[in-house]
Amino acid sequence: MNVKAAGLALALATGIALAGCAPSTGSKTGGSAGAAGSGSGTVKMVLWPGPEGDAMGKVVEAYNAGQGATDKIKVEMTLLSRQDTFSKEATLMAAKSSQQDIYFVASYNVGQYANSLDPLTSVDASNYFPVAVDGLKYQDKQYALPLDVSNHFLLYRKDLVDALLATKSQWPAYQAVAAKAIGEKRDPKPAAEWDWQDYVAMSAWFSKTANPASPTQYGTILQAKNLLYNTMIWDDVLWGEGGSWTTKDGKANLDTDAAKKAVGVYSTIYKNGWTSKDSSQAEFPETQAALKAGTTAFALQWSAGFAELNDKSKSPLVAGKIAIAPVPGQKTHVHALAVALNKYSGNKDAAKKFLDYLATPDAMTAYAKAGGIPAMPAVLKANTAINPAFGQIAESIDKYGYSVPVFPNTFEAYSKLAETLSGAWVGQQDAGTAVQTANTALQKLLG
Repeated sequence: MNVKAAGLALALATGIALAGCAPSTGSKTGGSAGAAGSGSGTVKMVLWPGPEGDAMGKVVEAYNAGQGATDKIKVEMTLLSRQDTFSKEATLMAAKSSQQDIYFVASYNVGQYANSLDPLTSVDASNYFPVAVDGLKYQDKQYALPLDVSNHFLLYRKDLVDALLATKSQWPAYQAVAAKAIGEKRDPKPAAEWDWQDYVAMSAWFSKTANPASPTQYGTILQAKNLLYNTMIWDDVLWGEGGSWTTKDGKANLDTDAAKKAVGVYSTIYKNGWTSKDSSQAEFPETQAALKAGTTAFALQWSAGFAELNDKSKSPLVAGKIAIAPVPGQKTHVHALAVALNKYSGNKDAAKKFLDYLATPDAMTAYAKAGGIPAMPAVLKANTAINPAFGQIAESIDKYGYSVPVFPNTFEAYSKLAETLSGAWVGQQDAGTAVQTANTALQKLLG
């Protein structure tokens, strides 16, 4: 998620939903298998507008004027809308069109599109986060080249947490609140050491319903709206509690104690009023708004959110007070926006040359300077002057990152899990019943 894309989560959800309505790819009628071409000439590439398209536009401009001129290759970008890029690409794929040489894809749909893509066998993937590369593999073959990488953080009011830690006279009161919230006395901990029980206890402490002296109205805000990208956030709780979508042999694995505990984290907070009732309709923008207003002490949020919250002109009430910590449970969802080679391209050799160029640290450094968040840890660490969160993004993904299984129905699974679990997240359905329903739905999608 790009640091400048405060609305990416909404666009992400919309784009995936539309992709789900698009024709399936890999039809066996019509079209051709593509061609290597001359190795030079025009390479046509799809991207979507916004920070990613802007950043890639600058990289393409530099390539065309430099290495591209040497390679005798000119790259032309086609920017489709953020809302329907994936559905339009799926239509081209179903027709086995050679209109575009390089498609814009993502971890959550590469399995769906794999039949219309060529595996990338010559690209050097050693510079990327392994979890980003793994999220773009289907049946053990890499089908796309990572561009931007997305992950989650715990964004929290450092001033408030530090004050609690430093004021030991408040600890007995905290212990009493924790005992009621989670059934055991606990001392407060630094945010980097929280598990999910600490998250619940802190949610209570920083809520006026449990602690009338709290400096904030609510401890946290939950992204609990029935939206598939909210599943990506909740997955962190699931993985952090020791769960996952599937077993080692690929069977659905949601009817588990870990999944029930993960649902319980949300429902306990929501039912007790330690988050606003508006959490049932919350996503990325609402989470940003709650943190900016100073009504909430902390939240799980996409890494994109930090830059705005640390900007005095955009967040005057909290800028300089918000800090980054790992997600409690030390597990973060990771997905990558990416580019892939059209199986039916008529100029594959030239397209491969450009993809090889994009896979270099130099190209991704230029991409970072233009506004992207490249999936290369060394590039992020070397460019913290551009974005102070880059170093923490690199560390978090390297230590705590995971990717969900890649299969043809990955995007639909995100949507189905939000549909079957969101009621239980806010206590409107029994957790056991919800995870059973989700497990059955996931198994059908796994095939």
